[in-house]
Amino acid sequence: MTMSRPSPRSQLPTRRIDAVRQLLDPRLLRDSIALGAQPWQRIGAIAGLQAALTVGIALPLVHLSPWSGLIGYASLGALVALFGRFAPARRRNWIVLQAALCQVLAVFCMSLAAWAGAGPLMLLALLGVACGIFFFVSVTCRFGPPGALIFAFAAGAGAVPAATFADVLHRSLATAAVAALALLICALTERFRDASIENRPLPVDPMRPLGHRLIAAVRIAAGCALAAFACHAIGGNHPLWSAMGALAVLQGAQLHLSLNRAIQRMAGSVGGAVVAWVILTQDPSLGVIVIALMLLQLGTELIIGSNYGLGQVLVTPMALLMSDLAMPAAGGAAMVPERVLDTILGATIGLLAAIVLSTLDDREHLARIGAGRGSGQGADRGRARPDRDRLH
Repeated sequence: MTMSRPSPRSQLPTRRIDAVRQLLDPRLLRDSIALGAQPWQRIGAIAGLQAALTVGIALPLVHLSPWSGLIGYASLGALVALFGRFAPARRRNWIVLQAALCQVLAVFCMSLAAWAGAGPLMLLALLGVACGIFFFVSVTCRFGPPGALIFAFAAGAGAVPAATFADVLHRSLATAAVAALALLICALTERFRDASIENRPLPVDPMRPLGHRLIAAVRIAAGCALAAFACHAIGGNHPLWSAMGALAVLQGAQLHLSLNRAIQRMAGSVGGAVVAWVILTQDPSLGVIVIALMLLQLGTELIIGSNYGLGQVLVTPMALLMSDLAMPAAGGAAMVPERVLDTILGATIGLLAAIVLSTLDDREHLARIGAGRGSGQGADRGRARPDRDRLH
């Protein structure tokens, strides 16, 4: 009688408490501050320029129009220019169009719920569901960076109370109009991106099985809703920021990437908050804010591929300036400390949710990374590739 040999999986430490110990490995923590190469920096810069140009044209026009109060929603439309940067030639515009539809739907559906009388807790639950749905759509349709965070930002803006159905339509139309401008600018300048990708291999992540994507979407919906509820429970005024912090962490394809995202999101938000405070305490005019948004957008695309945390130093003031445009009465510089605290809360809850809701395959992958590092083989196998796995 022969004894069967134990499978390799059975020899790996795959309990959740084991995952916690492995994530505390200093070598994994050091990966969070590592700088990576940026072989596709020019492509990112083109996307950043397209978004910045859209902002520079659209926001002054909206400010001078009878609908100047919608400038915050208009700014959301410009962000769709960031999508599809790694798409094959002649497919980019289709992706930008799909992203524009998602952005408008996010604003419309959440505004509709707010107008229909949904209470704060219902809106937070819907926000969590929206995060899961938009994650699934983003990965299934291969939108690429910056991923579902942009749509979550729009959904959170839509959750602001709407007095009439006309308000719902006006918000949606403002977002759609600027998104259409972004699509036009991308179409007119697409040849520059095509020249950059010609005869070059682009980062294309394999499509994960449908079941894996659905599990990830449910995990994200639950984690983001929990983060939003927690922020609301402690009296936070911006649960959206906690939900986005959780979303940024939970979008990591593996547990070690979730850890990287948590550390980078928190550290980058602190640095970015300082930048935002310096700008907002000067009581900037619209012209200054528009120029700052353009420079921050371009700067983000130039550095975020090197390290996600560095990118957050610029993303954070950009988000706060857009929030200030949308809600001037929200307090300006007074928003800054809350942004930091809400982001830290969300990122922490997101990491805990990633561990608690992880699958056995997730924990096995983490254990194999740890085993490879311990044996001196494959030490870089689990390191995040910032250009390929980055979400704003």
